[in-house]
This record gives sequence, C-alpha cells and structure tokens, in this order.
Amino acid sequence: MQRLKIEGGIRINGEISVQGAKNSALPLLSACVLSRGKVTLHNCPRLSDVFAACRILTCLGCSCSFDGNTVTVDPDTISRSYVPDDLMREMRSSIVFLGAVLGRMGRCSLSFPGGCELGPRPIDMHISALRQMGVVIKEEYGVLDCSCPKGLKGAKISLSFPSVGATENIMLAACLAKGDTVIYNAAREPEISDLAGFLNSCGARISGHGGSVIYITGVRELHDCEYSVMPDRIVSCTLLGAAALTGGEISLKNSRPQDIDAVLPVFEQMGCGVFVYDDNIYLNGKKALKAVKTIRTMPYPGFPTDAQAIIMAVLTKAQGTSVIVENIFENRYRHVDELVRMGADIKVEGKVAVVEGVKRLFGTNVIATDLRGGAALIIAALAADGETVISNVKLVDRGYENIEKQLGSVGARICRC
Repeated sequence: MQRLKIEGGIRINGEISVQGAKNSALPLLSACVLSRGKVTLHNCPRLSDVFAACRILTCLGCSCSFDGNTVTVDPDTISRSYVPDDLMREMRSSIVFLGAVLGRMGRCSLSFPGGCELGPRPIDMHISALRQMGVVIKEEYGVLDCSCPKGLKGAKISLSFPSVGATENIMLAACLAKGDTVIYNAAREPEISDLAGFLNSCGARISGHGGSVIYITGVRELHDCEYSVMPDRIVSCTLLGAAALTGGEISLKNSRPQDIDAVLPVFEQMGCGVFVYDDNIYLNGKKALKAVKTIRTMPYPGFPTDAQAIIMAVLTKAQGTSVIVENIFENRYRHVDELVRMGADIKVEGKVAVVEGVKRLFGTNVIATDLRGGAALIIAALAADGETVISNVKLVDRGYENIEKQLGSVGARICRC
C-alpha cells in the first residue's frame, strides 16, 4: 500500500497551473461514445478515475489512448453495450455511461456504481428520468438492463434535487433522442456547462446550462471535435488551503476564479489576502488565521461539499470557533477522527461540525478515508510539527494528479513511499 510521507512546518510558496477537472473529464469521456469520428480531449488529468473511464471505453470496443494530458478516443469501433461489474465498482461517476451508451447503442447493461463511501447516493432520479424518455429498465441482482424498444424520445423532466449525475445522464441521453428535452431544477455546476460545451462542439443543441432549466433538442448524430477540459475548482481550493494553513503564498494559473466564488470569501474571512486577475488567483496567508462563523454546503452556486474537508483542515488552526454544516452527504465527516489524531479540536453532531482552533498540529500516522478527506489530511500535515505518514493514498490519486509533485514544486517536503 502506497503512503505519503510529509515533513510539516514549511511554508507553501510559488506558482502552479491547475490541472484539468476530474468531475468534468469523466462525463466528457463517457460522452465520447456519442460521436462519430475521433474525439481529442486536452488538459485531461492523469488520474486513477480517468484511467478507469478509459478502461470502460476500451471494454465497450472504443479505441482510447493517452499522450501526456491529451486523450484521443475513437468511438467508431464501439461494439458492446455492457459494462462489467468490476469496472463499475471502481468509481461513482461510472453511472454517466448509462445515458451515453443508451444514446449511442439503444441499450445498456451495467451494475450499480462504486466510489467513496459518503453515504446514500441513490440513482433513483436517473432511472425515473430515463423511463420518461422511453427507456425500459429491468433490475435483477444489482444489474440494470436498459433498452429503448421505440427509441429515445424527448421529455420534460423535473428533478426533485439538482443532482449533477442525473442532469448529466439526461443530457447525454437527450442529445440523440427524438424531439425536445427540458430539465427543470437542473444542476448548475460548472462541470455541467463544460459537458454542454463539449457536446455542442460535437454538434448537439443544448442551451440554458449554468441555469436551473436546460433545453436539449435531439439531433441525428454528433461529430468529432477537439476540446479542453476545464480546470479543477476543488484542486484550486486545495492548493489555496495549503498556502493559507502554512502561512505561505501561492499563485494559481488557469484556475477560473468564478467557479469558486463561494469559497474565496471564506479565505478572506480567515484573514488571507486574495486577489483575482484574469484566470489567476493569488493568495497571501501570512497573517494569523481567524475562525469563520458558519459554512453550509449547498448545491452550486453554494459552498461545495467537495471543499468542506479541505476548509475544515485550514480552520483547525484558525483562532476562535468555526461551525460547518454538511447538507449534501451523510458521511462526509469521516476525516474528522484523523484530524483529531493530529491534535485538532473538532466535535461532530449529526450534520454539524464545530471546529475550535488550536495553536499546533502534530505529525502522526493517519489514514485517508475518502478522496477529499485525504486531501484535508495532506493540508494538515503540511502545517503540523514533525512528520506525518498518510496511508490509503490511492483514494487521493482518484482526484489529484501527482499531488506530491505539485506540492513539492512550491516548497513542500513530501514523498511517496
């Protein structure tokens, strides 16, 4: 089992170009199966989840190759509509292949997806929406067998919650469906707009993305294109958090500051200097950190649940008491016990975590419990006294490309062992 060894107490200082977004690259890769002709995706992060998506594409019969951070997919050789259980279990986002494969092949068979254990994340909305679009779904022994005996048809679909995954699956299925599809209470995340931008570049007709109502007019076919994956807004939050907690300063290039409008004010409230210019963010964290009153995770454009653990790690050394309310996932405080092992003072009751700032954190042996929780432990370790060893880092590799190299380039003493 690979581990990260971190020597704390060293300020983060320097400039980094932000990697491509995991949560955008995965639906874009699944969307490739809809096109006729080769698709080239630039700025695609080299992550274990991205490699898993490429294995699914290969299993479906597509050709898929990596060259640096560019992925080329040839979907013209697609020959299967079945995704094996072992590939589905590798990541939660594998469910977006359902809408894409249905759109291209007219049928799809797959099992329930895996991913980090963050609590119940049912796919009921996905199934209900697809049934409204004419999909016949049979579930047996954990396998969904889906077919479109009369073809996919447009529908007006109202989501009970602005689910990112459900919105993506509907968009993918609707691109080649007959007629118009309207998604009410759609997810508004930047990754949704990135998917729409990619599909439109392939010839789809999608509008309204970025708002709560999305309109899709089905077309006969999609064509080849080149496209660049958006920068990862949660990686941006992580790097900013590392600089803030270590009392350093950092400049992020290719970071799309508008995507984290709900997070940047929190750093300012903590006493950091934050300056935005073009697609760059500069943070100066040399002042003593101060607590923030209350942070509530919400669907975009609210505070992102993926940034909750990261900001909590920063708040462990902020003077005063901070309160975090997690409204998205039930089990998103699994990293708390590990932070407490490092000397943090955090109490959790239900959805609420109360963080009392401490003067010092201490290096020790900890375990990454999930992707973002693992990132939080890395941030805490950078500011802790002594050495920290973090195990189960395969979970961190799902969302961060060579995180030891990224942080090492701005001064961190971190290695993989």
